[in-house]
Amino acid sequence: METTGYFASILIGISLGLIGGGGSILTVPVLVYLFALDTVLATTYSLFVVGSTSLVGSFSYFKKGLIDLKTAIYFGLPSIATVFLTRQFLLPAIPEKVIYLDNFLLTRSILLMVIFAVLMVFAAYSMIKSDKENEETQAKNTTLWVMLQGAAVGVVTGLIGAGGGFLIIPALVNLLKLPIKTAIGTSLMIIAVNSLAGFGFSLGQQQIQWLFLFSVTTLAIVGIFIGSYLSTKIEGKKLKPAFGWFVLVMGVYILMKEIVLK
Repeated sequence: METTGYFASILIGISLGLIGGGGSILTVPVLVYLFALDTVLATTYSLFVVGSTSLVGSFSYFKKGLIDLKTAIYFGLPSIATVFLTRQFLLPAIPEKVIYLDNFLLTRSILLMVIFAVLMVFAAYSMIKSDKENEETQAKNTTLWVMLQGAAVGVVTGLIGAGGGFLIIPALVNLLKLPIKTAIGTSLMIIAVNSLAGFGFSLGQQQIQWLFLFSVTTLAIVGIFIGSYLSTKIEGKKLKPAFGWFVLVMGVYILMKEIVLK
C-alpha cells in the first residue's frame, strides 16, 4: 500500500500542474487510506504537501505573467484569517467522539472524512458541468463575493487540509473573468499561501515525521513538473470532466467506506 501511496503522490502534483487544483482532493485520502495516518494528522501533512507543491508550480506561471497578484491578495487575506481561526479554534473544538447513534459511533476522523467526501462530490460536479453552465453564476459585487469565497476556502483548507482549487478556479473564471491559464496560476499562488499558513498554524500541535513528509512532497513536486509540461500539450478543459468523474467515484467510495461499511 505504501508503494501505491508514493506513486499516488506523483499524481497529486500532476493534477495541480494540469488544472491548478484537485491535488488536495487526492492528498488526504492517499495519506489516510494508503499510508494509514490519523485523519487530523493527514490534514496537517496535506497542507504542507499541497502548499509546497503549489508554491513550486506557481513559479513558472509567475515568470510568464500569469498570476493576478491583486486578486491573490483579495482572495488570500480572508483565507489566511479563516485558516488560522479554523486550525486554532474550530478543529480542536471537535470532540474525538462526536455522537453515538443506533450502534454507530461518529468519531472526529469519520466526520472529517465525510465532510471531505461531500466536498469531493460538489467539486466533481463543478468540474463535470459545462463551461456554459459555469458562466450562469454571476455576482453583482465581485470583489466582495471573491473575498467571501476566500473566507470559505480558508475554512475548508483549515478543516480538512484541502487547498480549495476546485472552489477557487470557478470563482476566478466566472466572477472575475480571468483567462483559464491566469486563473490556474493565481489559484496555485493562493493555495500555496493558504496551505503553508495553515501548516504553520498547526506546528506544535502534532509530532511531524519530517522525512516521510519530505518524501511525499518531493514526489508531488516531481508530479507538478510533469503536469505543467503536459498542460502545454493537453487542453485543461478536456481533462477537467474526466478528473471530475474520478473525484466523484472517490467521494462516493469514501462515503460508503466511512458510513455504510463501518
